[in-house]
Amino acid sequence: MIYESIINRRTIRKFTQQRIPSEVLKKCVDAARLSPSGMNRQPLKYIIINDPKRLPSVFSTLTWARNIPGYKHTPDEVPTAYIVILLDTEIRKQAGNDPGIAAMSISMVAHEAGLGSCMLGSVDRPRLQENLMVPNHLQIVLVVALDYPREKSKAVELKDNDTEYCFDAQGVLNVPKRDLDDIVVWNTFQT
Repeated sequence: MIYESIINRRTIRKFTQQRIPSEVLKKCVDAARLSPSGMNRQPLKYIIINDPKRLPSVFSTLTWARNIPGYKHTPDEVPTAYIVILLDTEIRKQAGNDPGIAAMSISMVAHEAGLGSCMLGSVDRPRLQENLMVPNHLQIVLVVALDYPREKSKAVELKDNDTEYCFDAQGVLNVPKRDLDDIVVWNTFQT
């Protein structure tokens, strides 16, 4: 069941704008909180943003789908919640792998709840930090956008080493993925 959830979860960038229950958002952060942390230092903090008045200022600091030509949001396709992942530099100076692990945990809990998610690293951090009044000892690492999906996305076989996204005739975003046999070796690269 976990394997199926992971292989079926795709990044979603267009949303229905349905309000997400607060308990679901808290559950996403709780899963991140309980996820593995390097040396168990637990240096991450989280901001949940679901106030409709704050959402546009967060959205404006994010770069969406830079590598998908012509991909734009209309006002009725933007997310209704964000979880900002922060590094507390008073606990640890470098984030290591913790933010990626936390973001995946958030995304998988969201997927299980029927939500779509998009992990965003292309963020105008100084502006978002100011907008959210984040203290200086906390660094914005990632933002996870959440809402119910308005679009469909699926993994497809990579052809000719072309990793470019494309839409199929039904408007489903196709995400090329490398074949398992092309990326795995057993025990050593020597034959």
